[in-house]
Amino acid sequence: MRIVVLLIGGVLGLAAGAVTALFAAGMFGAGAGFSDEINVNGWKSDWTIGSTAANPWTRARVARHGLLALTKEEAVYFTKGVDEDGQRLSEDCRYEVSGGDMPGLWWSVTLYDAKSYLPLNKDNALSFDKTKAAATSAGSAWSFTVAADGPETGNWVSSQNAGTFDLMLRIYKPTPELIATPEDVLPAPVIKRLSCGGAV
Repeated sequence: MRIVVLLIGGVLGLAAGAVTALFAAGMFGAGAGFSDEINVNGWKSDWTIGSTAANPWTRARVARHGLLALTKEEAVYFTKGVDEDGQRLSEDCRYEVSGGDMPGLWWSVTLYDAKSYLPLNKDNALSFDKTKAAATSAGSAWSFTVAADGPETGNWVSSQNAGTFDLMLRIYKPTPELIATPEDVLPAPVIKRLSCGGAV
């Protein structure tokens, strides 16, 4: 009887450990938020990614999602999956993303689907960056459209075949001030929903 109890306990323990690990790695939903989360107007970042302070759950999530996870002195990452009204970003809608100077040497905003992969399309328009902003924007302000189909003119990031998606802001060689107090320093880009399903 004692052996049966031990076996059942062992199996339950293994099952609980496996489920916890899969959840933390992002296999079920967004994953666990066990680390030092930064949140600037919905743009979220785990401030332990790329550092020795990262716990096992964070390391599992990084491995699962294929993040490069450079040190914070080299790059910082912020992700947002909702618009300014708190609605989930969706391929069925059109958005305007706008912002200004970022506190770093170079930056980019890239679209990823719900599984953290680049969407399977051939539009060759999955990111917007500082170089494009400098070439197409007047002054420090910039904006681009996110939609499944591209506009005739202007900056565009394709959400075709993305389903529900996230936008990831990467800032390379961030300023010391951003690393020290990101909530006070990051000028969070605005994601404005323009229309959904053809309706304005």
